[in-house]
Amino acid sequence: MQLQNVTILREFILLGLSSDPKTQVALFIIFTSMYIGIFIGNFLIIVLVLTDANLHTPMYFFLWNLSFLDLSYSTSTLPRTLKDLLSINKVISYGECAAQMSISLSLGQSECVLLAVMAYDRYVAICYPLHYTTIMSKKVCIRLAAGTWMCGFFMSASLVTLTLNVDLCGHNVINHFAYTYFS
Repeated sequence: MQLQNVTILREFILLGLSSDPKTQVALFIIFTSMYIGIFIGNFLIIVLVLTDANLHTPMYFFLWNLSFLDLSYSTSTLPRTLKDLLSINKVISYGECAAQMSISLSLGQSECVLLAVMAYDRYVAICYPLHYTTIMSKKVCIRLAAGTWMCGFFMSASLVTLTLNVDLCGHNVINHFAYTYFS
């Protein structure tokens, strides 16, 4: 039996978008203003759809779900990015990385499926206008929305499981922009 020299990675070092402190502050300001805009815009859509009775239709129900997904998706990544822009220690643990990857994949895939469901909703509204209310009932809309969330979760769970079963080798330094030159 041979013993191998194996190094177990427990954390990753994130190099970030820039090593210049002035650029990091500028990026922090830009990303913070973008995050505030995303948050306010999606929050207003959610509140408007929930409070206005005229917007209690399938199209706006799915738009509400899309806004909630966008809000959740940006909240799953941007706060960590903002923290890393201003911190000196840009280390993320293996567990944090796995959790962020799982959440981001789940929300991103749910958003893709939800966009397909929204396209189906518009298809039914245009092609079958007289049957629209019976085809897209409240029960069907809730099932379709729940299905999008479950699809995203199960698809990301399979991808994360496959990724976490791979042995990590090489370096643990991650550059946001790796320059590769092809000859």
